[in-house]
Amino acid sequence: MLVKGLDHVYYWTRDMERAVAFYRDVLELPVARQDGDNWAEFDAGPVRFAIHAVVEGHPVQPGGGTAVFEVADVDEAKRVLEGRGVEFGHSAEVTGYARYTTLHDPDGNTIQLIEYSSGR
Repeated sequence: MLVKGLDHVYYWTRDMERAVAFYRDVLELPVARQDGDNWAEFDAGPVRFAIHAVVEGHPVQPGGGTAVFEVADVDEAKRVLEGRGVEFGHSAEVTGYARYTTLHDPDGNTIQLIEYSSGR
């Protein structure tokens, strides 16, 4: 099986401090990991929930969640899916943590594939 399972879902935010306070203090989700004002993950059961800071040139669109699926090897997954006609967009690495790549489903919904450097 190419995809191991749903890893996490995230929303974009213009104000990380406000967003973290809402999910941590109002919804009482424990913060599992935070990378300054760029990223925050919350323990939300078997699937994690996260918030991603706005990236210059990418507008925040309410309701625009991203499903992130874990794979064993992001390069191999890309190769297989490109063979099935999938086109990929942005790819990046969080040094020492993970590599990921972005694609879209037929309706334009954003999906990412993530490969962790070592166990989470």
